[in-house]
Amino acid sequence: MPIIRPSQLADIPQITQIYAHHVHHGTGTFEIEPPTEEDMSLRRMDVLGKKLPYIVATEGERILGYAYCNWFKPRPAYRYCAEDSIYLAPESVGKGLGRTLLAELIRQAELAGVRKLIAVIGDSNNRGSIGVHQSTGFNHVGTLKSCGWKFERWLDVVMMEKPIGQGDTTRPD
Repeated sequence: MPIIRPSQLADIPQITQIYAHHVHHGTGTFEIEPPTEEDMSLRRMDVLGKKLPYIVATEGERILGYAYCNWFKPRPAYRYCAEDSIYLAPESVGKGLGRTLLAELIRQAELAGVRKLIAVIGDSNNRGSIGVHQSTGFNHVGTLKSCGWKFERWLDVVMMEKPIGQGDTTRPD
């Protein structure tokens, strides 16, 4: 049974490998070149510095997947709205781990004061990511057609959202 816990600096090599696989083989990210371990470490520190969650799913010493959220946009008015990211090791796909990670990320994002999560999903054919977001209560709000070019083809971006906690029903603190 995988354990979900806060990420640690020591997890960065495996997180970097998982993400590199998705950069090289997937359309869920529109990055073309994988970031270095140093880049990934800085990205993680940025998320944690904003008091937002960055979690991993582990089995023993192995990282099976990771998830985090970061502010949707840098302007202050967006400070209750975050974008989620989830990446699984190839052998972990299709086993329900993405749903488990996303559910925990939602819980932790709410504790951090986030009122809405947004999924910006690369590729309208990315059924796994769309499905895991639907299974945790995200709603489709739009598709940006042909806005990414990767693997010699145009790719859409699917936008989904989920109010969390009190959402927009009350004033934030």
